[in-house]
Amino acid sequence: MEKATYKERMYTNSVKWDGCKKKFGKEDLLPLWVADMDFEAPACVKEALNQYVDFGVFGYYQPPKTYKDAFIRWEEAYHHYQVKPEWIRFAPGVVPAFNWLINILTKEQDSVIIMPPVYYPFHNAVVNNNRTLVESPLIRTDHKYVIDFEDFEQKIITHKVKLFIFCSPHNPVGRVWTKEEIRTVLDICKRHQVYVIANEIHQDLIMKGYQQITAATTGEYDDILITLTAATKTFNLAGCQNSILIIPNEKLRTMYNEYTTKLCAGDGNAFGYIAVQSAYENGREWLDGVLEIIEENYQLMRRTLEKHLPKAWISDLEGTYLMWIDLSNYIQPEEMERTIQDACGLAVDYGSWFGGKPYDGFIRVNLATSRENIQKAADRLVAVLKK
Repeated sequence: MEKATYKERMYTNSVKWDGCKKKFGKEDLLPLWVADMDFEAPACVKEALNQYVDFGVFGYYQPPKTYKDAFIRWEEAYHHYQVKPEWIRFAPGVVPAFNWLINILTKEQDSVIIMPPVYYPFHNAVVNNNRTLVESPLIRTDHKYVIDFEDFEQKIITHKVKLFIFCSPHNPVGRVWTKEEIRTVLDICKRHQVYVIANEIHQDLIMKGYQQITAATTGEYDDILITLTAATKTFNLAGCQNSILIIPNEKLRTMYNEYTTKLCAGDGNAFGYIAVQSAYENGREWLDGVLEIIEENYQLMRRTLEKHLPKAWISDLEGTYLMWIDLSNYIQPEEMERTIQDACGLAVDYGSWFGGKPYDGFIRVNLATSRENIQKAADRLVAVLKK
């Protein structure tokens, strides 16, 4: 099995490492925040990019048929989703994609619903595009979160919601939704003529014992559903800026085409296409190794905290490489930054970013790094919070 190699990324213009000063006001922090990995990309990706660099001509580039073919084979093999080539569209990232789709599918002041705690660019996209934000919070149980279907439907009716942004798997709580949960949500949206953007960018980062269900495979939802995904999280290729939209409905594809034509944003760069194709063709072995590292890091952090900080609440990790931890029994909300940054020396995503005050006591920890970094982070939390 190809092993993922940990790389020291300080002084490489890494947002995660070199961006701590700008984001947190301090440089000497162990960064466990923004969701990218501290691992080298698969060997196949480096080889493909090296070949292109060695060729030495970097003119205008048209994406080859083999790029779409590789993605289609991946979706069928690992997600049981038969994607047609004509359904595939490009975006430089899923964040630009759902911002564009908000403008395509809704009008100003239209209501858009999300399920906090959730990836905070969802919130930003709704507000920044002058739409009305509607929230249907997830319900926390003993070990995980579930959807409040009654609240979700009632708010759709009350606020005349036009669009739902669905996070599957869910970031930050680590849920891999079941087929029944997905169908219930989509049935509600179909019943009330609500468009759905399914952000499935973490679809390949699934822990043992769980199965990612692609929303589009659960029923007849093509008239309302657009799927977003990418190799970005799966293979740590964020710098290549290449994401994929799957739009089976011809009318919705036409709307997307017209919008991106106005933006002159129809295609990406050569490096992105080459990296993504090679990853989907030959990167599975590397990914399997990374999933083992993430699982081990999660168990390491969990064991340490449960042993020494028994009042910490940890969400079960079913998918993603992001750990959601409630430390409110140890830290007052107003002390979070001072404690986590100044005392523990950690850079993490704070719970409040994902949904405001109800999550003030939470942190999100990026597990896609070395075992040594996770052990160091766990030890620092224990040493400070036990006091």
